[in-house]
Amino acid sequence: MKPKITVLFYSAYGTNHGIAVEAAHAAKAAGADVRLRRCKETAPDEAVNSQDAWREQLERMKDIPVATPDDMEWSDGYFISVPTRFGVSASQFRAFVDTLGPLWQNGALANKAITATTSAQNPQGGQEMTIQSIYTTAMHWGAIIVPPGYADPIKFEDGGNPYGYSCTPGALSDTGKKSVAFQAERLVNFTRKIMN
Repeated sequence: MKPKITVLFYSAYGTNHGIAVEAAHAAKAAGADVRLRRCKETAPDEAVNSQDAWREQLERMKDIPVATPDDMEWSDGYFISVPTRFGVSASQFRAFVDTLGPLWQNGALANKAITATTSAQNPQGGQEMTIQSIYTTAMHWGAIIVPPGYADPIKFEDGGNPYGYSCTPGALSDTGKKSVAFQAERLVNFTRKIMN
């Protein structure tokens, strides 16, 4: 059976959207059945419309389905990519997590693999803490964390965050693409092991 992976992201300006698309491609190439899903925008329309880049990014993602709890139940593993907001994950992701209580209570999120990535305006802007906060939530679910660590030489080229790929805003570099692909492939491989 193919591992089923949900690539879940939130992106206000495009960075995490780019990471998620790269992760989805890599997971498919590694043999997974993949759902690419975005977190619902919860910011007020006036906030989104006050910034051209934010409004334009929302338009670019309009054909990507908004995540539902069913996407999480369907999956054997999760690739999460969300921006850092004040040292933790963006509130749009947290709002989605808050809809997962019934699944968590029934054990439907347990024993599934998870890995996470993030971005922040500054290299030291809380990126590691953000990924750790996602993993803290995953521990409550009983999920199995699959960090990249330093298991591939790319981690010595991409900035070296052992918890998950992290970057500053902008288009994904070639090094970033390689790092995201490594992390997605590692997730698929470990998900396959968990399923057996």
